[in-house]
Order: sequence, then C-alpha cells, then structure tokens
Amino acid sequence: FSLFSSSLSFYLSLFFWLLRFSGMTAITCFCTSDRDGQTLHRTKRGWMWNSFFLLEEWTGTGKQYVGKLHSDMDHEDGSVKYVLTGDGAGTVFEIDENSGDIHATRRLDREEKALYTLSAKAVNKTSGQDLERASEFIIKIHDINDNEPKFAKDTYVASVSEMSNVGAFVMRVTATDADDEAYGNSAKLVYSILQGQPYFSVEPETGVIRTALPNMIRENREHYQVVIQAKDMAGQMGGLSGTTTVNITLQDVNNSPPRFPHSTYHISTPESAGIGSSVGRIKAYDADVGENAEMWYSILDGDGQDVFNIITDSTSQEGVITVKKQLDYESKRLYSLRVQVTNTHIDRRFEQLGPFSDTAVVRITVTDVDEPPVFNRALYIFEVDEDTPAGSSVGTVSARDPDTINHLVKYTIDRHTDLERLFSIDSNNGTISTLQGLDRETSKWHNISVLATELSTALQTRVPVFIKVRDVNDNAPEFAMYYETFVCENVKAGQLIQTISAVDTDEPLVGHKFVFSLSTINPNFTIFDNEDNTARILTRRGSFNRREMSAYLLPVVISDNDYPIQSSTSTLTVRVCACDSRGNVQTCSNEALLLSAGLSTGALVAILLCILILLSKC
Repeated sequence: FSLFSSSLSFYLSLFFWLLRFSGMTAITCFCTSDRDGQTLHRTKRGWMWNSFFLLEEWTGTGKQYVGKLHSDMDHEDGSVKYVLTGDGAGTVFEIDENSGDIHATRRLDREEKALYTLSAKAVNKTSGQDLERASEFIIKIHDINDNEPKFAKDTYVASVSEMSNVGAFVMRVTATDADDEAYGNSAKLVYSILQGQPYFSVEPETGVIRTALPNMIRENREHYQVVIQAKDMAGQMGGLSGTTTVNITLQDVNNSPPRFPHSTYHISTPESAGIGSSVGRIKAYDADVGENAEMWYSILDGDGQDVFNIITDSTSQEGVITVKKQLDYESKRLYSLRVQVTNTHIDRRFEQLGPFSDTAVVRITVTDVDEPPVFNRALYIFEVDEDTPAGSSVGTVSARDPDTINHLVKYTIDRHTDLERLFSIDSNNGTISTLQGLDRETSKWHNISVLATELSTALQTRVPVFIKVRDVNDNAPEFAMYYETFVCENVKAGQLIQTISAVDTDEPLVGHKFVFSLSTINPNFTIFDNEDNTARILTRRGSFNRREMSAYLLPVVISDNDYPIQSSTSTLTVRVCACDSRGNVQTCSNEALLLSAGLSTGALVAILLCILILLSKC
C-alpha cells in the first residue's frame, strides 16, 4: 500500500514505545481509507508486523497484556466488534470485542508450545457483516531461562586402562536444555568437573572426559567417582546447571610381576606318599587381576628334580608339588627344589619394569612310616621234577623289614591258593617244600601266594610264587586213537591194511621218537616202522576165510626213546570181511565186531542170558 492512515501512524508510534519499554509487544491493525468521497472496503492490509511477542512464565498479577487490534472502520461509536479465532482463542487468549485488546488468561510455557496462530476480524454489531476479512497473525512465546540442563542418566559407568597417558579418552557425557537454542545463551552449555580432580578433566564444550594424571595405577586405586556439571548461559553467573555422576574404573594391565611371599618353603611328607599324590602347595601373589594374574610354576633345578614334580592349579593359582618317584626314608630324607613362577600373559610394554617371574627354594623332608615287609623279588618262579618225594625243597623266598628297626619276618602260605595242601614253607627262612608227590600230567603249574608278616606290627606283604612241574618219563606211549581194522578174504600177501600212530603224555626235551614192533612173530600179519612215529600193518599171506576165523588179535609193542624207556602193548583187532574185486568191504562177522569192542564170546553169551532172564520176569 502506498498510503497509511493517521491511525496507522499512531499505532506505529505506540508499537515502538511498547517495544522499547517492554521488549515484547507489537501492534497489528486493520485499516480502511476514503478516496474521492468513496468508502473503499479493502482487503486485509499487508501487515508490517504480523507477530506478537509474549514473555513466557509471566509472574505479574492479573492477565498479561498481549497487544491491540484496531480497524479504520471502527469510529469508536460502539458499532464494531472484534472477533478472535485460532490456537487458544477463548481459552489461552481472549480479546475485548469493543477495544480489540488481547490478553493471555494464564502463564504460558514456551517449552510446551512456542507459538500460536490466530485470526482476527472486525464485525458490524448490528448487521453482523464483516467489516474486514479475517487476517492471520502469530503470537510467539518469548523464551526465558527457566530450564536447567539435564543429563540422560544420573549415573554413568566408564573404564580406562591403568597406566594411560594424560588425555586418554574415557567417555563423553551430554546434557540437553529445553530452552530455546536460537535465543540468547539460555541453552548454551558449558561442562565442568566438580569432583574427580586432579585425576580427570572434562572438555567444556563437548563433555568429553579424559585422564588428567599420567600412569595412574590400579593397584593403588581402582575406582573413582567423577561429578560433571553442565551449566547454561555459557557458564555465566545466574545460569542454571545440572550434574551427573560418572563411576570410572581403572582396567588392569599386566604391570605387576608375581612374587613369592617367602624365599624358602618347608614341606614334609611321609615316605608312603603315592606317585602322583600332592605333598604340599606354594603360592605366589600378583597384584594384577584376571588373566594378568594367571601364572604357572616350574622346577628349575635341585636334587629333588627327578623325584618331585610341580603343577599349576588354574583355579587357586597355586603350585602343587607332587611325587614323581617313590620315596624311601631309609635312602634319602631331605630334598631341595628351586621353583620358578612366571606370568602366563606378559605385556611387552612393561618388560622394562623387570622380569615377570620370581623364584623360591622348597625343602622337602621325608618322614618315616612303618612299612610292611619287602620281598627281594616281585614274583618267584621255581621248577621241580614230577614224582619228587614229599618233603623235597622247591625254592626259597626272602623278605625284609625296610624300616630301620628291621623287625623279624615270618612266612606262611595262603591256603586259599593251595587247597590240595601240596606245599609247605619254613616260617623262619622261607624255604618251600612239597607235601606230596606231584604229577605233571595232572597239573603242569602250581600258583600259590606266600605271606611275609612282621611279628611286632602284623604288617603283611604278599608275593606270587609260580611252581613249574618238570616232566619225567613215567608214561608209556599208546595208540593215538581207536582203530577199526579189517582184512578182505581175497587179500594178497604184503597188502597194507592199517597205518597206526602213538601218543605219549610225557614231554621229552627233544620230542617223541616211537618204535613199533610185534610182541611175537605173527604168521598172518607183519609191521613196518616208518620211523616218523607211524607204522604200517601188512598181510603176510593171502586168502583169509571169515568162516574159519572172523577176527585176529594183533599185539603191538610201542616204545619211547626217553630215559628211562617206557613201552606198552596195545592190541589191534583185525576183522575178516567179504570184499568186492576193488577191495570195498561188503559184509563182516558180527562176532568180530563185538570182539573189536573188546568182548569175548563167553561175555556175549552171558549178556544174552541176562537179557532173556529180564524179559521173562517182565
């Protein structure tokens, strides 16, 4: 618009006056003008100021004045009414319909709502017609510093490695301020440290916490509580502030070597300690924690290096000394070991601090234990000839008391291992003798147990004794099996009718050598020794007749070659049978069959008579 009415000039002056003294209110007006005697109803003017400013959290009495609306159509004769619509109209804001004065009905909070968009118009009270079209304007809530900075958490947890350099990053804490960042310094924050100096510092603008002292050691102090403050108004006096607590823990690094609390340890163990058993524990201490405190133990040297071992208990971090070789009080009573402890995980950054290991001397005293007798052998093997007369010596066992007192020892046989009572033992000297003759063919080995008992303590030790019965040639050889031998009636002289072999229960040193022969010269058959422990039976003549003689008994003498020579006579029954032209048996005499079983004709008659008597009684 090129022209402004006098009323507009008036309100412009009023606006600058109010703005100067309150710094918050602007006036917006509706205007009309007359040109050439005509009343022109103009559209809403382009407002030079289209916003009102209202201070939040007003503490005055009564309603807070916002500004004034006025139209050139209002001649102040009471015919014009002002109407307000939009955000908060009638609730948060109200307008005097006669004067156009706008007031806020309550205290406003910018953080709750920063601006309100409203519309205003002038209406003729009588006709209800709009004198001006509705015009939109904004009421902005002017910020005041009424919100303190707030951290996301009341307490933070952080950690940083011990021995860190100055300025090492710990963590960043951030606060927020609900005030308007675009207006003044109400939301401009500055961070400072209230508690935790001189160990830590905080960057004023970013809230980054860093270490402030070099080489802080966890072993001296592990936990720190740091209080950080965030203050608005750029940290100036009068600003609001908020705080948070940061609990900082120094993380362990391996900067402490293990150390033995003593340079020498004394341990005692009985000589009866078994191999692999623990005789004692030693422990080194490491100021570090976790894997940085893990350690392992080893034996460097000492006269007990071959007798003892050391292992590491991963749970307790102790060195466990165990028995590697059986102890003997009577042989050696004192041992010395030089033991080393070393960290498992070594941080090379701190090697300049010195070796991460330590040594100590362990002295082990072996104490005496009353031990049972000890045999001079773990087992005994004796040999004795079979058929040895009762009372013959088999062998001697010997045991002694390993203790320095050297108690007397008595010997007995565990009768559960000699149920047949074949052996006896001299209780004083341990000589084992036979109680009766032994037969190798019945049992080749005898396994018994001998007990050695200390008379004063009744302590016992058992030892196995194996007695081998040596063979004596006391058995004659005999047929290896039962032979069913036959001869055909039409056989020719010199015909092979049977091959025989022998067995002997004895065991000669060089093997069996049997000799076969006939007890007398037989006109029907002859024998041929093959000299391989077998022999052939041959016919001396031909044309046997089973009706004249159904079977022949042929005595065969078998001798061995051991000393003394043993021999026996075994009878071979030869049946006479009818055969075909190829020599295959067709029929044989039943009597001969029975004879081959070893029964005579008289015996057969007697058996038949008994059977007939039994049948008659039935």
